[in-house]
Amino acid sequence: MNTTLIPRDISWLSFNHRVLQEANDKTVPLIERLKFLGIFSNNLDEFFRVRVASIKREEENPLLSNKNHKQAHDLIEQITDRVIELQDLFDKTYINVEKELEQANIFIVNENNLTPEQQQYVRNYFFDKMRMSSVPIMLNSAPNFPYLKDRVIYLAVKLHGVFDPLLPKEQYSIIELPTELFSRFVKLPNIAQREYIILLDDVIRYCLKDIFAIFNYKHIEAYTVKVTRDAELELDNDLSKSYTEKLTSGIKKRKRGKPVRLNYDEEMPKDLLNYLVKKLRMKDENNVIPGGRYHNFRNFMKFPTIGAGTLHYPSLKTLAHPDFIGQTSLLNVIERKDVLLTFPYHNYGYVTDILREAAIDPHVESIKITLYRIAENSSIAYTLLNAIKNGKRVYVVLELQARFDEENNIYWANKLQEVGAIVRFGIPGLKVHSKLFIITKKVNDNYVQIASIGTGNFNENTARVYTDYSLLTANKAITTEVDKVFNFFQINYQTGTYTQLLVAPFYMRNRFVQLIDNEIKAAKANKPASLFFKLNNMEDYGMIQKLYEASNAGVTIKLIVRGICCLVPGIKNQSENITIISIIDQYLEHSRVYCFGNGSKELMYISSADIMSRNLDERTEVACPIVDENIKKEIKTQLDLHWNDNVKARVINYSQANTLVKNKRKKTRSQLAIYAHLQQQLSN
Repeated sequence: MNTTLIPRDISWLSFNHRVLQEANDKTVPLIERLKFLGIFSNNLDEFFRVRVASIKREEENPLLSNKNHKQAHDLIEQITDRVIELQDLFDKTYINVEKELEQANIFIVNENNLTPEQQQYVRNYFFDKMRMSSVPIMLNSAPNFPYLKDRVIYLAVKLHGVFDPLLPKEQYSIIELPTELFSRFVKLPNIAQREYIILLDDVIRYCLKDIFAIFNYKHIEAYTVKVTRDAELELDNDLSKSYTEKLTSGIKKRKRGKPVRLNYDEEMPKDLLNYLVKKLRMKDENNVIPGGRYHNFRNFMKFPTIGAGTLHYPSLKTLAHPDFIGQTSLLNVIERKDVLLTFPYHNYGYVTDILREAAIDPHVESIKITLYRIAENSSIAYTLLNAIKNGKRVYVVLELQARFDEENNIYWANKLQEVGAIVRFGIPGLKVHSKLFIITKKVNDNYVQIASIGTGNFNENTARVYTDYSLLTANKAITTEVDKVFNFFQINYQTGTYTQLLVAPFYMRNRFVQLIDNEIKAAKANKPASLFFKLNNMEDYGMIQKLYEASNAGVTIKLIVRGICCLVPGIKNQSENITIISIIDQYLEHSRVYCFGNGSKELMYISSADIMSRNLDERTEVACPIVDENIKKEIKTQLDLHWNDNVKARVINYSQANTLVKNKRKKTRSQLAIYAHLQQQLSN
C-alpha cells in the first residue's frame, strides 16, 4: 500500500520548530522565551546524541538497520539542511529577544560594551572566583589534542600579531568554561533601574590578556565551540560483572563517544575551524554546524529570575483535590472511590502523602512500585526507605537504562538495596516504562489493594512542568491485574492474562487494532464511529496504516500529538477524516489518552505508552481503562478543552508549517482553561 508518511526524524525537527515558535511568540513573557530557546537547544543536543548518532552508525554499517548507505546519507543531508534553517531562525530569535529585554531594562552585555565600573567588577569576579578553573591548553605544544567533553562549552582561542620574534607567528589554545562550578550568567550591579547580565564566556573573553599574560601577542580572539558525542550505551558481555557494574562501565565509555556534531561560532577564522575539524576527525561536513556567538543555550533554561513579574509566567498555585480535602486518610478515600489526579494542576504531594501513609499504616504489608526517572533528591525514594524501616515489604522495579538518568537510578538502586528493599532491574530485552504502584493492606484477615496507574514518572520535579494523569483505585478487577504485572516483573515467564489492563508487549497492540476494527465496522454499517487520541508521539507504521484504513472507512479521527507525528492527515483517499493538532505551552503535554467510540459505548484508556514501535513491542507498558463514569467525563472535558485550543494549538499536516489554529470561537488556551476548570470544582 503506497501511503504518505513523514520520516520520524524530520517530524521530530518539526516538533522542535514548534518549541522555537514559542520563543518567537511575543505573547509569551520575555524570560520564558529565553527558556524556550534553552529547551530548543537542549532538545537538539539530545537529538544529535541519540538519533543522528544512530543514523550515522547505520550509514557506516547498513547491516545495523533496514536502511542502505544512500538512504541513511540522504536522511543525514535532509536533517542537516533543516537544522541549519532552524539554527538561523534560532539566532535571529535570540537577537530579537535580546533587543526586547533591553526595552524591559535588562541588558545582556559582552566584554566589548562594559562601563569602567563593570570592567572592574568582571576582572574581580574572574580573579576572585574563576582564575584557577579557567586553565588554557596550548594546542601547538600539547603532546596530544585534548579530549573535548560532550556538550561542554569551550573557547577556541587564536593568538596572533606577534611582537616577540621568538614566539610562533600564531598559536591556538582551548579553554573549557567551568559551568559546573559557576552559573553561566553573572549578574552585574544595577545601574539606576537597569539590570545587567554577562555570560561566563564573555567574562573569560574580557580577561584573555590576563590569561595569556606571558605571551606578547597583539591579537587574542576567542570563539565558542561545542562537541556533541554519540550517546549510545554499550554494555560488555563480561559474565563476572553485575548488571550495575556493566552499566557504570558503559556510562563511562559513553562519555568518550564518537563526535557527531561540532557547533562553532560562524565568525571563527577558517584556519582555526579547519584545525579543529581535522583534530576532531570530523570527516562529514554535515556534522559541522555554524551558529552564533553563544552555544549550549540549554543553560538559558535556568536564566536568572530578574526583572518585572510580567517577564515570567504567572505562578499557578497547585490545587487541592475535592475528594481529599479535610480527609485524614487518603487510603480510606481511595478504598471508597476512584480518584483522578491531574498534574501539574493538582498537588503532586498527594502521591508522596499516599506512600507516606502506607509507610506507617500498621495494616499495610507491602508496597510495590515501578521507577523509571526519579528525582535527584527523590521524596518518593525517601518515603520508600522509611517504609522499609517501618517493616513494610518494599519491591521496586527500577529501570536502570532510562536514558541519561542511569547514574541517578544506580545511586537510588544501591540506597534502596542497602536498607532491604527488593530491587529488580527490569526484564532482559524489555524496558519497564509503565508507571505503577500497588499497596497491599490486611484488615481483619481481608486483603485490600490500592493501585496507582499513571501516564508520568514518579518524579516530583518533572511533575511540576509535565501534564500527566494518575488514577488511584481500589477496584479489585484492576488492582488484581496490576499485581499480575508485578508478578511478571518478578517471574518473567508468567506473563498473565488480562481482561482490564492492556499490557505491552503482549496484548496492547492487538487490542488497539481490535478496538479500531470495531470502529471501522461501525462506520461501514453507517453507525457513529470515532477515535480520539492524545499522545506524545505517533510513529508506528502498522498502527498508522490501521488509522488510514479507519479514515477511509469513514471513522472520524481526532489526534492531539505533541511530538513526532509520521502520520499525514487530510490526504485524499488516505486520511481525509483525520485531523491533528499539537499543543506547546507553559507545561509539557505528557499524558496519553485513548478513546474508542463515543456515547455510552465509549472505551477510554490512560497509558504510559505512545503509538511507537518501541512502546508497543520493546517495553512493558500499561493502558488502564477508565470505568468510573465521573472520571471518564472529567477526562473528556479536558480533552475537549485541548481540542478547542485556538491560542497554543498548531495544525499538523504535510507542509509541517506548524500554523496556529485559527477560528472565530472564543479564545481558549487549554492549559489555563483546565486549571480554571479544576479550580472551579473547589468552589462547587
